[in-house]
Amino acid sequence: MTTILAIHAHPDDIETLGAGTMALLAAQGRTVKIVTVTAGDCGSNETDPVQTAKIRRAEAAAAAALIGADYRCADIPDLSVFNDDPCRRRVTEMIRWAAPDIVLTASPADYHPDHEAVSVLVRDACFAASVPNYRTGDAAVLAGIPHLYFMDPIGGRDREGVRVVPDFGVDVAAHFATKQAMLAAHKSQDSWVSKQHDISDHQASMEAWTRRRGRDFGVPLAEGFRQYRHHPYPRTPLLQELLGDALVSPLA
Repeated sequence: MTTILAIHAHPDDIETLGAGTMALLAAQGRTVKIVTVTAGDCGSNETDPVQTAKIRRAEAAAAAALIGADYRCADIPDLSVFNDDPCRRRVTEMIRWAAPDIVLTASPADYHPDHEAVSVLVRDACFAASVPNYRTGDAAVLAGIPHLYFMDPIGGRDREGVRVVPDFGVDVAAHFATKQAMLAAHKSQDSWVSKQHDISDHQASMEAWTRRRGRDFGVPLAEGFRQYRHHPYPRTPLLQELLGDALVSPLA
């Protein structure tokens, strides 16, 4: 049975950018696992970092449970995610724990430093996870490098506002209600997103983006992905093959 791991920086990142795809794969009977590198401990106006992390880990676990996914957190603090050896070993241990065939992670270029750091950490940890002499925790060394895919950046643009074009899309209309429910589990973020991002309606913002990406593929609602194919990462289109009729190509 194929195992898929979605790993991103903060609780609610995956729900915004990839939950429809995760719900689709879970509905197929695939094994789905979700990891956040941080617990989102800085994401609150009302509670201190310890309490915020506790709340947000619980929200992430509740969201994952809606599709029968296991959830773990690497517990690296917000805004302290760096491309260094301690962070890499933590992320490598998470990948070894999940033992995935496919990994979906953050875009290399995005608005948030944690997102960009997670992208490079996951890329390198996918390689390191199969290296026996790179020791982490108790999880077993992987037999090989998993297939690696990048989600969209927030808003589909890099830091300079340049559009990031996905290789392919996933029609998530059939699972959009589940995506909405998964994001709704992150109730604590409503006030934070309003204050920090000037977004008054978290759900409406997510829906607007999912519809915007859908227009790029000629469907009502979509999520976009790019496959990392550089040596020695797998180049076969494993995720694309699993998607069936939900796989969509960009409009010419």
